[in-house]
Amino acid sequence: MKCEQLQKFRQLAYQCLGQAKDATFELADAVMTTRHISCLGDLALNPLFRRQWSSVYEALQDCRPDREQWMQLYIQHMSDVERPVLAIDHTAWLRPHARTLKERTYEHQPTALPHGIPIGIGQGYSTIALIPTISGSWALPLTHERITSWDNPIDFGAQQ
Repeated sequence: MKCEQLQKFRQLAYQCLGQAKDATFELADAVMTTRHISCLGDLALNPLFRRQWSSVYEALQDCRPDREQWMQLYIQHMSDVERPVLAIDHTAWLRPHARTLKERTYEHQPTALPHGIPIGIGQGYSTIALIPTISGSWALPLTHERITSWDNPIDFGAQQ
């Protein structure tokens, strides 16, 4: 993607944000450039996040982006691609000790867990991403949603 295209995309993405646009945009930059994140304080220490640490929490609480506007921006970006390639991924977030967490389900884990069984308790998430046709290591996530206990992961991905 050329620099001018990236700048235009960022300006349009900025307009899709709700309240606290500046803090949210800086937080997104911090997320993308912080190598190891163990807590929200790590994001506040990123040089691209120029606000006080409490602004991280305020940005997360106040910003409610318009999902339709985001999707229209993505579709507009994808229209420049001759033949878009989309990838769907079902990822498990295991939370075996979170007994009060609602909607925990049995999730497949491709790597063996400590007890040797490839199934754990947690929540499933479905992600759809645009894969670039040129070589590179990035992908543009279009949507990332939690799969509820009454949804089938394959049906949910197709619905997305």
